[in-house]
Amino acid sequence: MSSIFRTKSIDAMLRESSGETGKSLKKALGAFELTMLGMGAIIGTGIFVLTGVAAAKYSGPALIISFIISGLACAFAALCYAEFAAMVPVAGSAYTYGYAALGEIWAWIIGWDLILEYAVAVAAVAIGWSGYIVSLLESVGVHLPAALVNAPHVKGGFINVPAIIIISLITLLLIKGVKESTTMNNIIVGIKVLVVAVFIAVGIFHINPSNWHPFMPYGWNGVFTGASIVFFAYIGFDAVSTAAEEAKNPQRDLPKGIIASLVICTILYIVVSGILTGMVPYMQFANTSAPVAFALQQIGIKWGSALVSVGAVSGITSVLIVMMFGQTRVLFVMSRDGLLPKVFSSVHSTFGTPAKSTAFVGVVTALVAGFTSISEVAELTNIGTLAAFIIVSAAIIVLRKTRPDLKRAFKCPGVPVIPALAILFCSFLIYKLPVITHWRFVIWIVIGLVIYFLYGRKHSALNQIKK
Repeated sequence: MSSIFRTKSIDAMLRESSGETGKSLKKALGAFELTMLGMGAIIGTGIFVLTGVAAAKYSGPALIISFIISGLACAFAALCYAEFAAMVPVAGSAYTYGYAALGEIWAWIIGWDLILEYAVAVAAVAIGWSGYIVSLLESVGVHLPAALVNAPHVKGGFINVPAIIIISLITLLLIKGVKESTTMNNIIVGIKVLVVAVFIAVGIFHINPSNWHPFMPYGWNGVFTGASIVFFAYIGFDAVSTAAEEAKNPQRDLPKGIIASLVICTILYIVVSGILTGMVPYMQFANTSAPVAFALQQIGIKWGSALVSVGAVSGITSVLIVMMFGQTRVLFVMSRDGLLPKVFSSVHSTFGTPAKSTAFVGVVTALVAGFTSISEVAELTNIGTLAAFIIVSAAIIVLRKTRPDLKRAFKCPGVPVIPALAILFCSFLIYKLPVITHWRFVIWIVIGLVIYFLYGRKHSALNQIKK
């Protein structure tokens, strides 16, 4: 059983990423692209949808505090990610870090966890994208048949065609190349940041301070529960680390990309949530899935709804790009390590991308998005990400003890305090999630362990290393 705790040499990982094995990815990203990649994943469903849900049901005007709590949990974890990303600039993110510090079984668990996180997020966000597109088309008089825009058993639906179309288009874009994908992402991020800026500029003059009273209607329990819900809004900065192998200067640019994207988005979230709850009483957000557009409508700015819808579509599109990007890179590196079939580590001879794993992810997530509705399973994205943060933070502490000699281009400050705080914050947020989410996560992990012991352990590339 000791073999399941064997670690993978960081030197071996670096050799693989350099191309010595013939299965490395094209290096095309700088600090700006990495920062925009993070912002592309972070600014989306959270700011355009979850702000209203969390304010009405959990936090009230104290939504600001909920965002700060989630932001702190992410900040502590981000510092840990930044150290690893600079030290081990290899595709795979938390999976790779777990393999280097904690051992193969932990790497598998977190890799399997990330597969769930990204797959669920892609499907759920694609369904949300479909909803916004249908709404925009209806606003200009185009009405699509219910059977073609909803999943079976949902308002007369049969298949969600728009969700399938957007996933298919993004799949083709990602196959074409990472540079093309990030260029498109940069344009989209620019659009949605502009929309958010317009909302802030308009909304700040329509704040009624009386709407902030009572500030904490559901008490601290509501604030903490709200923090566990809006945590979904922060998911994405970790996706920057999945691009490590495609960064031109990873030791310098990865920490910049991770930290900069998180700081910028945290500031935007806090400002938007404060203005939102100041414009409209928090109770009124209970029955809307578009709180930003709703707030503008309530103050008589009708054009705001269309503007925000454009921003939301842009935001959700970039989230899909980055989440699918992250999913394919995790599959790629797990396959290269032998824990999954080798087909997923195949690199296209022309585009330099993992084309087969990208196509596989596209087909699976398109089917899920086309034939299912958004439900509580989306919360699995939260618990999966929080679990990844915990393992990465623990790995930083372990590796500082076991390999103090390693060159660290960026060092997480305050070790072991900062990683310990990340573990505590993330564990508490997991505790605050619904119990059913805990059970679903456990079942997924058990399935993953069965696959590991039946396939992954036997086919691991580490078996080829002479002892």
